[in-house]
Amino acid sequence: MTGETIITVVGNLTADPELRYTQNGLPVANFTIASTPRTFDRQANEWKDGEALFLRASVWREFAEHVAGSLTKGMRVVATGRLRQRSYQDREGQNRTAIELEVDEIGPSLRYATAQVTRAASGGGNNAPAAPVPSDEPWATPGASYGDDTPF
Repeated sequence: MTGETIITVVGNLTADPELRYTQNGLPVANFTIASTPRTFDRQANEWKDGEALFLRASVWREFAEHVAGSLTKGMRVVATGRLRQRSYQDREGQNRTAIELEVDEIGPSLRYATAQVTRAASGGGNNAPAAPVPSDEPWATPGASYGDDTPF
């Protein structure tokens, strides 16, 4: 939508994503991303951590099941989404405001790790991953046939 605040956050998951279901059976996964800035202190000749930002995030539907089945505590992730502000009253009746990230895309950061991607089965609520499609070329698009032509 126009005018929404879209951000990208790089950080580590503070816990495993928590998968829950609404009363209507809609899956939602909630998790926190900790993003800590680092700067190099030339005088001390070392890296120094800044103050961490802890950002609550959520994903819905099959996306929630994919996140809960793929990501775990401590993983470095790259997440893009929209900031949402929500007001509520706490148990003591105090008005509170929370800012959360409604995630559009998320994945593991490959700066310090590797990942094996498996396409998930579509529809039906079955969260078991589909078998990977074999390919002669590691960069090939599954199911695509280009003959002798290069796809780019």
